[in-house]
Amino acid sequence: MKTLDIRQLKACQAFAGGEWIEASDGSTFDVLNPASGDVVATCPDLSKSEVAGIIVKAEMAFQGWRMTTVNERSVVLRRWYELVMEHQEELARIMTAEQGRPIREARAEVAYGASFIEWFAEEAKRTYGDIIPSGANDRRLVTVKQPVGVVAAITPWNFPNAMITRKTAPAIAAGCSIIVKPARETPLSALALGYLAEKAGIPAGVVNIVTSANSRETGLELTTNPIIRKVTFTGSTQVGKILLSQASQTVKKVSMELGGNAPLVVFDDADLENAVNAALASKFRNCGQTCICANRILVQEGVYDEFVERFSSKVSLLKQGNGIEEDTDLGPLINKSAVSFVQELVHDAKQKGATVTVGEHVSDSVTGTFYPATVLRDVPRSARVFREEIFGPLAPIFKFSSEQEAIELANDTPYGLAAYLFTENIGRAWRVSEALEYGMVGVNETAISSEVIPFGGVKESGLGREGSKYGMDEYQEIKLICMGNI
Repeated sequence: MKTLDIRQLKACQAFAGGEWIEASDGSTFDVLNPASGDVVATCPDLSKSEVAGIIVKAEMAFQGWRMTTVNERSVVLRRWYELVMEHQEELARIMTAEQGRPIREARAEVAYGASFIEWFAEEAKRTYGDIIPSGANDRRLVTVKQPVGVVAAITPWNFPNAMITRKTAPAIAAGCSIIVKPARETPLSALALGYLAEKAGIPAGVVNIVTSANSRETGLELTTNPIIRKVTFTGSTQVGKILLSQASQTVKKVSMELGGNAPLVVFDDADLENAVNAALASKFRNCGQTCICANRILVQEGVYDEFVERFSSKVSLLKQGNGIEEDTDLGPLINKSAVSFVQELVHDAKQKGATVTVGEHVSDSVTGTFYPATVLRDVPRSARVFREEIFGPLAPIFKFSSEQEAIELANDTPYGLAAYLFTENIGRAWRVSEALEYGMVGVNETAISSEVIPFGGVKESGLGREGSKYGMDEYQEIKLICMGNI
């Protein structure tokens, strides 16, 4: 692979041990554009045994990389960041081609992904230890932080760039080597990042990209191979539980960013225009295919009708189409199964009394995997959309009466990733923020993600934090050194 031209990626290869490789038996799988169904590229379908061989190469690379200075790691990470930003447009177009994301959002994701590389290039120099006061005068107690070892990162299709950089950059900064297994739907963004990592001077074997259509077998190798000392995963709670169980057999360090069921709570005293605009941006980003998008919109009864009217009016203006068009607001869903799932949720809600205010109808003439932006009002708590992660352009709006009821509704879920609330009452903002059982809470704001915040959830939404000053800890072990007889 000589350039980032999407035409060159049609003959893509996996990246391991500093080499671009094919599957030993020639097996491949197609990458499809969800907007058209066209084949974008054909990638190697690596086997479990080939992944095992790549793990050995990553271990060999780790032994050298762990001995580098923090300055050396910082320099190559900075080069990688600069190359990603230099190729922002190509990376965005690759993402849109394989994932369907509107090109404007794709450019923003590339910049967001790059921000993690820049951040951890700087954080590499700040892995401080401690000197602990001792109870004896003849000894000293010291802690140092060391790289955990070879890391396996299993990443999702909905953020094919940023979910890789958010894991890979801190691993590299800590002195680890890493094997990235991207989703079979979106391997091209991962391979392009691997190409730029190589160009930045990151040594062979430190960054490896495994392409495979058999996630079950290759994932099993990554979670059970004793050489792997850390598994990081972003995806569904159901799959995360399986990976956790597998990783427990060799007691690996793990971090999991799993499913969400984010409530967006609008109180009577909220700035309604701000709440409507924020809900619109959150719900329909990436066509609703984000783990922290507003899954359930909870509106207090005093402003319920007005909110629904304003929100529905703005949703009706969203333009859906091929993501490569500059004026597209909503692209396609990732596949036909995703379309069917959203259709089932709408049907269930309507059967239980909900009303569609905008959207729902899918034209028979539409190609690709499109579903229109849809709003449901008067949704009962018994509807599936209250309990299940939607992952589509469907906005169910529920009604509540009191602050306590809002908290109870918001917390009535096994998930706890992100939550949002809108109020002009500072006391209520503090009370509700602290009462919500979520890892992240936005007050009068839904654009909460950045490289400086600790991203992660509680309950069945995951373990650990990514980004921020805490992000390096996920890839390091703390070692105590007790020096006696001094």
